[in-house]
Amino acid sequence: MGAALLSALWITVAAARPVASNVRIGDNGGATRFVLDVSEPVAFEIFVLADPYRVVVDLPDMQWQLPSVASTQSRGLVLGYRFGQFRPGTARMVLDVAGPVEVAKAFLLPAANGQPSRFVLDLKTTDRQSFLDAVRRNRPQVPQPAAFAPVAPPPKPAQAHGRKIIVIDAGHGGVDPGTIATDGAFEKTLTLALAKEVQHKLAANGRYRVLMTRSDDSFVELRDRVQYAREAGADLFISLHADAVRDHGVRGGTVYTLSQTASDKEAEALASEENRSDLIAGVDLSGESDQVTSILIDLAQRETLNHSAAFAQMLVDELGRRVVMHTNGHRFAGFRVLKAPDVPSVLIEAGYLSNHQDESMLRSPAGKAKLADAIQRAVDRYFAAEKS
Repeated sequence: MGAALLSALWITVAAARPVASNVRIGDNGGATRFVLDVSEPVAFEIFVLADPYRVVVDLPDMQWQLPSVASTQSRGLVLGYRFGQFRPGTARMVLDVAGPVEVAKAFLLPAANGQPSRFVLDLKTTDRQSFLDAVRRNRPQVPQPAAFAPVAPPPKPAQAHGRKIIVIDAGHGGVDPGTIATDGAFEKTLTLALAKEVQHKLAANGRYRVLMTRSDDSFVELRDRVQYAREAGADLFISLHADAVRDHGVRGGTVYTLSQTASDKEAEALASEENRSDLIAGVDLSGESDQVTSILIDLAQRETLNHSAAFAQMLVDELGRRVVMHTNGHRFAGFRVLKAPDVPSVLIEAGYLSNHQDESMLRSPAGKAKLADAIQRAVDRYFAAEKS
């Protein structure tokens, strides 16, 4: 089959996905109606999650043509909503709600009188116990984490030609947009573009096998990012992010490594926010094991944390030669995504999307190239030091 025909088939399949084009929210006292305009009737599944209160709607693959700023819209019982790819074949909308709610009605209206098909969700207030009962009744089936075995990590796969394995983790993705810049740009989009630049830079010299936790706009749970690095036998794990704060004058990059005790309040707050990614995407964490957290600092793999800290300092040095760095460029806190006990791991906040200069740098090809060059040089230094 020719490339042109394959391309035409892909375009046809992609175009066949339903299109979500608009959202309207109506408030009527204790009841709120959420309406999603879709190009055709779609199947849907709904469940609710507590702490924080959320209503989750799973849909088939969608083309999202909703304005990004609309996700912050607050009206009635709906405080805001997010949308995007959740897993292959499934798109998701997550509605943050003001308190315990009941899904009074959920139905589809066919296209009529110049109006497209519509998915309609009616919410009304209820008490917490009734809400928790609904959570238990409709709990989504999610795989439970495997038992953690710190003494026997999975064996590393054979490395082709002795190449080191590096996993690049583009922060956020899919239904989890991450930080939203003042002009509406999503952190998930900028981190993916940077991750691809870093992957290209590292792979160019042939010394490394470079893998990515996500290569498109899809959602990946935090524990799955960690497990992916472990199963790949990664020698380094690099997670890429971009922060935002109220003070638009604050700018610069920061490199974080893992510790149960944060280096400062800002690091603690950032880790807390980043660790909410699964909650933001509507993941049920009620059955999540905290075994990794409880034993983390008592691991025999303290050497891994030392390697992480050494690599972090090399990153701070190399980044500082090419881009603006924030005060105290190396910090530490309890980031869930850094908790692989046998893989040296760092999280890079490449800049602040709340700062115009940092955002421009992250958007520009020249800025991404500088960041990728610094990361590549730090990686080279790290493995050179490992040999000595």
